Amino acid sequence: MPEYVNWLRHASPYINAHRDCTFVVMLPGDGVEHPNFGNIVHDLVLLHSLGVRLVLVHGSRPQIETRLAARGLTPHYHHGMRITDAATLECVIDAVGQLRIAIEARLSMDMASSPMQGSRLRVASGNLVTARPIGVLEGVDYHHTGEVRRVDRKGINRLLDERSIVLLSPLGYSPTGEIFNLACEDVATRAAIDLGADKLLLFGADLGLIDENGRLVRELRPQQVPAHLQRLGSNYQAELLDAAAEACRGGVARSHIVSYAEDGALLTELFTRDGGGTLVAQEQFEVVREAAIEDVGGLLDLISPLEEQGILVRRSREVLEREIEQFSVVEREGMIIACAALYQIADSDAGELACLAVNPEYRHGGRGDELLERIETRARAQGLKTLFVLTTRTAHWFRERGFVPSSVDRLPSARASLYNYQRNSKIFEKAL
Repeated sequence: MPEYVNWLRHASPYINAHRDCTFVVMLPGDGVEHPNFGNIVHDLVLLHSLGVRLVLVHGSRPQIETRLAARGLTPHYHHGMRITDAATLECVIDAVGQLRIAIEARLSMDMASSPMQGSRLRVASGNLVTARPIGVLEGVDYHHTGEVRRVDRKGINRLLDERSIVLLSPLGYSPTGEIFNLACEDVATRAAIDLGADKLLLFGADLGLIDENGRLVRELRPQQVPAHLQRLGSNYQAELLDAAAEACRGGVARSHIVSYAEDGALLTELFTRDGGGTLVAQEQFEVVREAAIEDVGGLLDLISPLEEQGILVRRSREVLEREIEQFSVVEREGMIIACAALYQIADSDAGELACLAVNPEYRHGGRGDELLERIETRARAQGLKTLFVLTTRTAHWFRERGFVPSSVDRLPSARASLYNYQRNSKIFEKAL
């Protein structure tokens, strides 16, 4: 029970931040078929109940393949796009129609003792996407395969204002009454851009973007995406990553790639500081900057446990407020997770690095090195020649980074007179 209470308390800032925001959620046909689909529906209902404006875009590729096989038809692709002839279009319409009805049915459940109880959702869909044909490319006629021409922004916003969940299928209609088969990634990306959505959430089979060493990439800037696309080649992970980057370039603040196979992946990504998937965002998720007076509370939260352990010298709120300009911090999603201070020693060309601290949950991520580099850069800019540090527990860390053992005699007199012999800190110095 305490773990649940703690999680809910930490999630409350995100609950407030997401209220009245517009999220476009793309779930491919594989995700609809997956056993975890029911849990995803429950999570979407929870988002809706928390005041999130939801646009759900579904795919249908495996369902179309099943219908083609049942009719003895061979699927045809060119450059990864389905060629939709008349016979294939019939399978597309059949698959999309049945999927739409099945999803609407799931979202309409109101069973007692279930996460859906009392939800009373209204799902709205219709001819909200206008499409145009791909046409003939490289001599290949794509027939009824199309691309998004326009999303009915006003119509969708009106439905969202009425507290409906808007369901968009991978079908589009032309002004002449034709039907076109669309890629669900294209529909979701264009919807997110045209609606000015706060987030685009893309479901895939993997946790997110996996690097060449098999590790999850938690955060990317859009300009970093091309290098990963080149590495990935032509696969579905590349399609998701490309869609996420395109949405960000189109003005969507944040795009997320999460797993449809992982129970709770959507909630973990949206309501925890580190998330569980891959974030593609224009702004920095984590930033190193100089501290401001508004950071005093966050600094106290960070350093107080270390002061209790005797690792850091105690600093009151008043001292921090007075010395706040000496501090540099690492901020992550509004939380101060690391800090360090630089004090120029009077009547000398030396400075002291003090109060270097990293939140235990974020150690081993190089943040201490980032702050050390920041402090050294600030020291050089102030014309300092030597950087001293006094420590009781982290001597080896500083020695590994170029600091050498020193003594009280080496300290400038203004600092040596304040040395606490009872604390017996080890002294190190580094030439800048």
